[in-house]
Amino acid sequence: MPTPILMPALSPTMEKGKLAKWLKKEGDTVKSGDILAEIETDKATMEVEAVDEGTLGKILIAEGTEDVPVNETIAVILEEGESAADIKTAPEPAAPPPPTPPHKGEGSEAPSPVAAKGNGGAAPAPMPAPAAPSPLVGEGRGGGLAQKGERLFASPLARRIAKLEGIDLSRVLGSGPHGRIVKRDVEEAKAKGLTGPAPAAKGPAPVPAMGDEEVLKLFEPGTYELEPHDSMRKIIARRLTQAKQTIPHFYLSIDCTLDNLLALRERLNASAPKDKEGKPAFKVSVNDFVIKALAMALMKVPDANASWTESAMLKHKQADIGVAVAIPGGLITPVVRKAESKGLAQISTEMKDFAARARARKLMPEEYQGGSTAVSNLGMFGITNFSAVINPPHGTILAVGTGEKRPVVRGDEVVIEQQMTVTLSTDHRVVDGALGAQLLGAFKAFIEDPGLMLV
Repeated sequence: MPTPILMPALSPTMEKGKLAKWLKKEGDTVKSGDILAEIETDKATMEVEAVDEGTLGKILIAEGTEDVPVNETIAVILEEGESAADIKTAPEPAAPPPPTPPHKGEGSEAPSPVAAKGNGGAAPAPMPAPAAPSPLVGEGRGGGLAQKGERLFASPLARRIAKLEGIDLSRVLGSGPHGRIVKRDVEEAKAKGLTGPAPAAKGPAPVPAMGDEEVLKLFEPGTYELEPHDSMRKIIARRLTQAKQTIPHFYLSIDCTLDNLLALRERLNASAPKDKEGKPAFKVSVNDFVIKALAMALMKVPDANASWTESAMLKHKQADIGVAVAIPGGLITPVVRKAESKGLAQISTEMKDFAARARARKLMPEEYQGGSTAVSNLGMFGITNFSAVINPPHGTILAVGTGEKRPVVRGDEVVIEQQMTVTLSTDHRVVDGALGAQLLGAFKAFIEDPGLMLV
């Protein structure tokens, strides 16, 4: 029978994408592994490979189409002997699941199954709220809990088992690729008693934002023009709103003297090996020192290298530092993995590669997902001091200002030094004031005595 080609989910947060370009046309012969099309997400351009061989029988979504939902059929591959007449454009209805087996519980009726789609719909029969938060399932394998309003990724088998067992998938931590929930995660949830819908969130209802018509009424016609949001801007807006509404931000600032760092930087760059054309192998920037110093500070203050989940503190064993890179229409945060174990030259080389591929939208999802903290540097724009918004699931983010000459009191004398102000935004659920101060103190020590980063 005809094989459908579905709009792929290229990241856990992807809900829609743009079908940028078809590389095959109807009637072309394809084999497994052939590149069929290019998909644009909010952060990168990815390729869609054929998973079967045959003939590209029909293209259902034209190139250039935006906001194509994940898992929508975009084309169909025909096997030998099949024709376009065999293609059904409308999907067949799914067979109803078998009846839910009864659950025996002390003093209660069998729970109704939890909805398999979305973030765990409420069961028809209400369940009593648990006495304590349920433990994370699959902890430590790199998945992520679904937040309200986010798409939940699970295998069909995992969804079916969860529905039969009355398990709320939004409370299960996935261990599959990109946090996908698989069969073993649901089985662990069942073994740990993670059944029934999640407790309803309490608190005041959020104030609705002004609608488009309400905003436009405030301005005279002809004094503005409307530029529709692209997918990247929509994702950024949603994530930043979620971060500020759900993460209790706490801010700490400190000034760092840069004179020793700038002198060491000059010596390192002067000693860089050169190729036949006289081009240096590397050129270390102040930002490279910042990345390295923050990574080593996290190793020195490991309690600050953490992320919040509802049931446990996620303690990271290595310093994976995200670095904000501005690209047309928004920003992206590639992650320098194990930055504490890398030299300044290696960090510099990685960041130059990340920045170039980020601007070309060629980063792979695994290169910008995850991490335990991030650096946002606006010093090159002359900004002296600012506070950055934490990017979940990070527990902190460091905002870096420009280096400038300032009068500083040393003993009883006023001297001129090159100084830089940094501000640490912390998730107060993870990093308290004293712990954040320790982290900034360790960071300052590495910046002001940068030779410590070379040993």
